[in-house]
Amino acid sequence: MKLDISNREDLVNLMKAFYTKALVDESIGHYFTQVVQLDMEKHLPRITDFWETVVFDAGKYQGNTMKIHEDLHEQSPFQSAHFTRWIDLFKATVDDHFVGENAEKIKSRAISIATVMNLKMVHGGAGLK
Repeated sequence: MKLDISNREDLVNLMKAFYTKALVDESIGHYFTQVVQLDMEKHLPRITDFWETVVFDAGKYQGNTMKIHEDLHEQSPFQSAHFTRWIDLFKATVDDHFVGENAEKIKSRAISIATVMNLKMVHGGAGLK
């Protein structure tokens, strides 16, 4: 029986499951393995801080997510299809493991974040004010 995302450990498990898929994905995997060689030991605590802040208002993440992704975009330009694939993988991973209010919240926030990044980077900010 699936439960809702209720704590940091759930987020750690979600991130591990997501990156297991993302690292080998034909569309976006190269961003994690070739554009940057993602060190999961360093990345996992940071990305968990990010999502813990998003889902639980924990205030743990202090980075600049947009800047990190803008730097990636400069190295290997994103296309809208990359954001669509990221969203699809992320939502599917959440749905595979969790159900409930926080599961819906993290999916909604992920869609919003990816949409803004797509608009800013791929479409030059079109539609943003």
